[in-house]
Amino acid sequence: MSGSLGRAVASLLRWGRGAGGGGLWGPGVRAAGSVGSSAEQLDALVKKDKVVVFLKGTPEQPQCGFSNAVVQILRLHGVSDYAAYNVLDDPQLRQGIKDYSNWPTIPQVYLNGEFVGGCDILLQMHQNGDLVEELKKLGIRSALLDETKDQDSK
Repeated sequence: MSGSLGRAVASLLRWGRGAGGGGLWGPGVRAAGSVGSSAEQLDALVKKDKVVVFLKGTPEQPQCGFSNAVVQILRLHGVSDYAAYNVLDDPQLRQGIKDYSNWPTIPQVYLNGEFVGGCDILLQMHQNGDLVEELKKLGIRSALLDETKDQDSK
């Protein structure tokens, strides 16, 4: 991981721990249990919800820093209605999703059934504003837009 990317991820992770109050996840986050790993089953999974994440662990307890960073980025944008699949629960799912996307690492993020990438790409999209635009296409208003508006009114 490059130095600047590493610092950005570390910053996001610190921010996520420091944000006070209650649980981190809204009622819309769905962690799925065991699922099939055939191409047809995976195709159905990634298209079932507007935002789908395959990660190590759960949104409540990510088991790697990269998965945690993806969850934190989604949280920063106020994305609470998404499906999360824990690849550590199912080795066939873990390998199957890598084969399906032709992407060798976890986490993996899908928006509207399209593979976006992993932590580094989602972080880059967050930093350059592309994630706000992609969420808008899905009918999801980024919470960062509200935060910016609040700061402008001060």
